[in-house]
Amino acid sequence: MKYKVHHFNIVMRKDKDKLEKFLNDLKGEVVSIIPNIANTSLPQIYGISRKVDFLLIIEKLN
Repeated sequence: MKYKVHHFNIVMRKDKDKLEKFLNDLKGEVVSIIPNIANTSLPQIYGISRKVDFLLIIEKLN
């Protein structure tokens, strides 16, 4: 088995359709989607809010 890791930049409020198209265009099976959560502002650092910068999407190839 082979795997491929994709780096997908995302703005959660705007990129739903972009993510959906990307996932539907993959040839293999999606094994996992891992969000990278960035702490860029004071409320985010203290855990009041979170921001997802990008997703790592792991695809299993046939």
